[in-house]
Amino acid sequence: MIIQLTNSITEEQKVNLFERLNKNKFAINEVNTQLEKYLVCIGKSEIDIREIGHLPGIKDVHIVSDSYKLVSKKWKVKDTSIDLGNNVFIGKDVPSIMAGPCSVEGESQIDKIIAHLNQQNIKILRGGVFKPRSSPYAFRGLGIDGLKMMYEKCKPHNIKIITEVMQVSQIEEMLPYVDVFQVGARNSQNFNLLDALGEIDKPVLLKRGVSGTIEELLSSAEYVFSKGNEKLILCERGIRTFETAYRNTFDINAIQVLKEKTHLPVIADPSHGVGIRSFVPKLALSALLSGADGIIYEVHEKPEEALSDGQQTLNFMESALLVEKIKLLYRSFNFN
Repeated sequence: MIIQLTNSITEEQKVNLFERLNKNKFAINEVNTQLEKYLVCIGKSEIDIREIGHLPGIKDVHIVSDSYKLVSKKWKVKDTSIDLGNNVFIGKDVPSIMAGPCSVEGESQIDKIIAHLNQQNIKILRGGVFKPRSSPYAFRGLGIDGLKMMYEKCKPHNIKIITEVMQVSQIEEMLPYVDVFQVGARNSQNFNLLDALGEIDKPVLLKRGVSGTIEELLSSAEYVFSKGNEKLILCERGIRTFETAYRNTFDINAIQVLKEKTHLPVIADPSHGVGIRSFVPKLALSALLSGADGIIYEVHEKPEEALSDGQQTLNFMESALLVEKIKLLYRSFNFN
């Protein structure tokens, strides 16, 4: 059960409410987010929610059977939209497009990426500065200095930044320079990191784990929400299966299932989903047709010279063509 409290609830009203819930043997979890005050109540006993709903200080009461409660669509039917400022949204009627290099390599590279994004009217740059790599000898990013450089170059253009955070100790230093923190597939069940991201007032994008189920992705989102941050975005990026013909199995089914189960925005990452450059545009369009609220993909002036993931990265011409096709798609179809 989820109980939404009014902002004006008094301490006396709260004590009275807790007494009623304790009497019915509910375990009470208090959650205060940037937007609302909630009580998540777990118990086996039946209760008539009208007993609770009429009490002073109560905004609404919802019965939610899912183990993930706050991110469930069973209590919040209207889809959540994330406002990044400067009229940039994730989860609105138009698709959100996030594009940029797998790894930030230097100033010249970022200048060219920003020029490309401006030409395509893309408002969110994705770029990794802390890179989890399978090999310890591979390029692992420019770190905080790379992030600061990217921020200084994006700021005059009102371009938002999404980048991956890998550990709790990085959050504080990254906070002034990041618009969306990305939790990568390898950290999707790093619960210490999820708890810490729940305590900040910045949006968080959660990627599905390499072998993660939909239920596990939603549970990870619940960790962040329950700690106080309800600015959440989910990302389908493919899962590891027995197939070896491509990098991952891009689970197009997951987009529809997630949109049915949660009120959170759902985006797709076709670059990691397939890992083959020529397939990325069609999978991006397929994801949008399946109901994704946006896409995040990799782009580089010369993918063949990229320091990481060049095989799945679009060049500027391919990226521009994809954006044109997305515009045509949204002029031709109604996805809502």
